[in-house]
Amino acid sequence: MDDLADFLRTRRARVHPESAGIRADPRRRVSGLRREEVAHLSGVSVDYYVRLEQGRARRPSAQVLDALARALDLDEVEREHLHRLANRPARTRRRPSVARPRPELLRVLQLVADAPAFIIDHRLTVLAANRLADLLYGRPAEGLNLARHVFLTEEGRALFADWEGCAFDTVGHLRLAAGRCPDDPELASLIGELAMHSERFRQFWARADVRTRTHGRKVYQHASVGRLELHQENFVLPDCAGTELIVQSAAPGTPADDSLRLLAALDATGDPVVPDTV
Repeated sequence: MDDLADFLRTRRARVHPESAGIRADPRRRVSGLRREEVAHLSGVSVDYYVRLEQGRARRPSAQVLDALARALDLDEVEREHLHRLANRPARTRRRPSVARPRPELLRVLQLVADAPAFIIDHRLTVLAANRLADLLYGRPAEGLNLARHVFLTEEGRALFADWEGCAFDTVGHLRLAAGRCPDDPELASLIGELAMHSERFRQFWARADVRTRTHGRKVYQHASVGRLELHQENFVLPDCAGTELIVQSAAPGTPADDSLRLLAALDATGDPVVPDTV
């Protein structure tokens, strides 16, 4: 599969003709824009655009890519992804590595006492977690792959109150990671495993959407403390490519704050954190 061609086709199908200034035609059978319409809006020849969508044209210029991004109404994340897909080397031997977080960073992680906090890599594997994160997931979170947890386990489906939105974000993150790290065999294996075992993953993946998250709402339905509506902040770690520190907090005096306190107290009473055997 040519990722650039796939991305262009799915973005073209998403654009409403009226939003691009094209008059509605009740006889129109195409979902989204036609190829020739994208070519006209972006100022390239129809033949060249067709070759791009068929994977027969390589390395379009930055000006062409920017024009295509405007015609297809791409946001900033999608525009950067388009440039990356078009200009990455045909062959690259470098494999992205993920180092264990520095001891100093692990100390900072443990200083976050009143909120779940954990470090993930570009494959959405938890590299380290604090005590509240372990309690939130009902198991030691270190080593847990969040994408597998969301799509392949009953525990994951039950834990995330907005499962659909969480699943959509997860696939968008992996799509972005695959564009940045096209020669990462562990990432490719993870995506293949998810596609093999989850119909919903295949459906989301076929949309070719890319997503990045810097902050936002995260809602859990915890078996012991009930609904937890938290605010998530994603901090990119500059010295380890693709890794992020995630902190999920609750405003003081809110029901979620009370539930986090209850969650922390459960461990203090001696209730065990049961490892997930999946």
